[in-house]
Amino acid sequence: MAIPVPATDLQNAPDFVFEKYTFDGESGVLSLYYRFDSGPSFIETIRFPDAPLLDGPRKTAADRAFALIFWLAGVSYYKAYAAGVRIPPSPPSESTAAFLQKVYTKGLAEFAYENGIDIRTRVHILGEGTTQPAPSIGLQPRALVPVGGGKDSIVSLEALKAAGKDITLFALGGPSGAAQPIAETIRVSGLPYIFVERTLSPEIKKLNDKGALNGHVPITAILSAIAAACAVLYDFRDVILSNEHSASAPNIIDADWDINHQYSKSYAFERDFADILKTDVAADLRYFSLLRPLTEAAIAKRFAAYSDYHGIFRSCNTAFKQDVNARGKKWCNDCPKCRFVFLALAPFTEKQHLTQIFGADPLNEVSQTLGYQQLCGLADYKPFECVGEISESKLLMEALSRNPVWKDDANVIVCAEKTQNFAQDFAALFEAKPDHLVPADYITVIA
Repeated sequence: MAIPVPATDLQNAPDFVFEKYTFDGESGVLSLYYRFDSGPSFIETIRFPDAPLLDGPRKTAADRAFALIFWLAGVSYYKAYAAGVRIPPSPPSESTAAFLQKVYTKGLAEFAYENGIDIRTRVHILGEGTTQPAPSIGLQPRALVPVGGGKDSIVSLEALKAAGKDITLFALGGPSGAAQPIAETIRVSGLPYIFVERTLSPEIKKLNDKGALNGHVPITAILSAIAAACAVLYDFRDVILSNEHSASAPNIIDADWDINHQYSKSYAFERDFADILKTDVAADLRYFSLLRPLTEAAIAKRFAAYSDYHGIFRSCNTAFKQDVNARGKKWCNDCPKCRFVFLALAPFTEKQHLTQIFGADPLNEVSQTLGYQQLCGLADYKPFECVGEISESKLLMEALSRNPVWKDDANVIVCAEKTQNFAQDFAALFEAKPDHLVPADYITVIA
């Protein structure tokens, strides 16, 4: 194997090659093969449990779903050098290539920003011809609901349960199983679930240790493609995510380039991916986010009522590290997600109860002031994390400043601003937003 190109020598970086993918129907293992020209190669595996043997249109749809996984999962390895792209002899269709071009450029925008490169000049994914339109394959009116261990998917699954919908949970994890908050969410829900095991190639860690480029990738795009494949394999018409209205808001608008940490959770991605599934995989496969009409505040208010989950949910990234031994067992209380989730829940949760859940009151810690100022748009830019919009954080903070229980917390005093139309603006946080793909047979679930 050739010596990897140092990350600083990007002008001479090798092209990234999409080689092939294979699926073993007996073991349920999808294997994805990638490499860099004259450089390291990668094999990623994704294991679908008890995968049924398919034939006819269902088998064709499954293969098309596997192809989407192949194209999207490659981003985890491509980023090591973020150089040119080479497509195998069987390229994607022109429409799929255009979709992938968006995902690789917009989904890696944060990565590119932090590494000081313009990803738009590097990625050129070209397609060829058109794909035969996908037929309807008779998927059953059942729903597959990904869970991430946080408040959002809990609100979705509980709302769907209350509405009497036929749902199964979906979890993605490594060989050691689902992360603790995900496993605990499944346990408390009492719902059936499908766990899919994704094993990254160990070569990517070796490259990272040698100084390859690293950073955020659009993981929700990969998860969505795997969930879509599950829908085809196990006969679900609906793949229902829990991405909220604020996920579409960019963190930074840099000249003509919007940089959004949550691009693959955005409404723009959702529309594009839903269209690709209908045209390229199965015409009756539906993909949408149930919570898209809701703000973070509206979701937090609903979650506050689900006390059975308060002791086990977690959004803090320390709980989901790839190294199982390094995973945190509690909220770290020193990251943007911990700060924002605490802020979002505070207006709707008894103070002592909330501080017991988190093990601290970050709103009253001066060491957290800069972090809360960033959330409220008073310093730097909105953190590169899954947090609410700046305007939303400001309104939540002002709501606390009007609450005698919270008003004297150090960061409430520093960050709360007076809004001329506070009552009206705060009330608007709980009004449904019009931009969504929620079908008519599901819209009443969150009405």
